[in-house]
Amino acid sequence: MAIIDEIDDPGTDGDDVRVDDITLNPGPNADPLSLVKPYISQDILDKYDVYSYRHAAAILHSSFQTELSEIETALRTFELTKKDIGMPGGNESIIPKKFSDILRPLGWKETRIQGDFLIRLIASEKKITTVTEKHWEKAETRTIQNSVDGHKIDYVKGNVALDLEWNSKDQTFDRDLYAFRLFHECGVISVAALVTRSADLQPVFDRIPRRNKDGDIVEKDGKPNSVADKFGASTTWMGKLLYRLNAGRHGGCPVIVFGIRPDAIKDLDEE
Repeated sequence: MAIIDEIDDPGTDGDDVRVDDITLNPGPNADPLSLVKPYISQDILDKYDVYSYRHAAAILHSSFQTELSEIETALRTFELTKKDIGMPGGNESIIPKKFSDILRPLGWKETRIQGDFLIRLIASEKKITTVTEKHWEKAETRTIQNSVDGHKIDYVKGNVALDLEWNSKDQTFDRDLYAFRLFHECGVISVAALVTRSADLQPVFDRIPRRNKDGDIVEKDGKPNSVADKFGASTTWMGKLLYRLNAGRHGGCPVIVFGIRPDAIKDLDEE
């Protein structure tokens, strides 16, 4: 069943619709579109859903122009085919590889954060006599090993992070947003970006045939079997991401998100 079919009446434009932890619109804590448009190229705004939280768009434009330009180049260059989408296995290698082919040569690296927690105890003692006052301080340190460990982001360059979630379980967003939050709190990044599927893609999946590992179209009852059931409401798409961002799960980290629209499928209208 398509995602849109699983959501009850979406109401009028501007209404916030939430069914089963799904939100179709950014919340009041998101940046107004008027504060996003000046900082993101118009062709990117035309090709993707773009939402910014905690002034992420402005921060990227003002402080990290090189990184923003490279992200926009990757978004601008990114294309899908119906065969890409139809292949089995969630496309864990095909679709992310399209971003890696652009960003890795530019210095965007998969980055993991680790750290120990150093505690310094300073004990004070005073001794007062009729003539003098003496004061001692003694420091003792304790270390909690691996208090921060295992939090990985797919693409990090300088103070900017980027993740791509095409078709994983929606709980992956919690991991991503927590990683963004932790990297930000540790002073490793200043802003993060996340790319996922727009809700506009879902009706398109009904028209795309499923393929086997050899790339051949899979049929059911003599007709091509569509991929629609692979991309359910509990996978990574914009409705699941906005719900989490509206709830503030990214903490204080500025985050900008891009939703992949049908325009990214270059052969969509070909038979």
